[in-house]
Amino acid sequence: MPTLTAAQERELARLDYNAFFAACPSRQVLETIGNKWSCLVVNALENGPLRHSEIARTIAGASQKMLTQTLRTLERDGLVTRTVTPTVPVRVDYELTDLGVSLTPVLHALKAWSEGHIAQILDARDAYDARDGEPTVARVPAHA
Repeated sequence: MPTLTAAQERELARLDYNAFFAACPSRQVLETIGNKWSCLVVNALENGPLRHSEIARTIAGASQKMLTQTLRTLERDGLVTRTVTPTVPVRVDYELTDLGVSLTPVLHALKAWSEGHIAQILDARDAYDARDGEPTVARVPAHA
């Protein structure tokens, strides 16, 4: 039996990838791209490279630590590149890779959907909270 390279083993395993399986590595990808900060960072970088401070100004409420962690994760997964320009002070830019660009329509749609449906979601939350936690019971109409 011939020995397979790591790339060959990954290609064979790719045929079996299914995020519904606990051990599937695609779950890690879903965890990354499903994270609100990742979604917002990818959307922020959609129009071109930005510095860390520009990303922070674009995404209100994101701490420096959270942005740094998110950018590192996106870089590790090959979605973002980090370019260091040796100037004084050093300039660091973040930009989407081709793989990251391919993700933008999906995350842009998710962002647009959430913005477009937030009023309905807030109404649903208010209605749920008004029930005082009582479970919804399906009511079957009585027949005469």
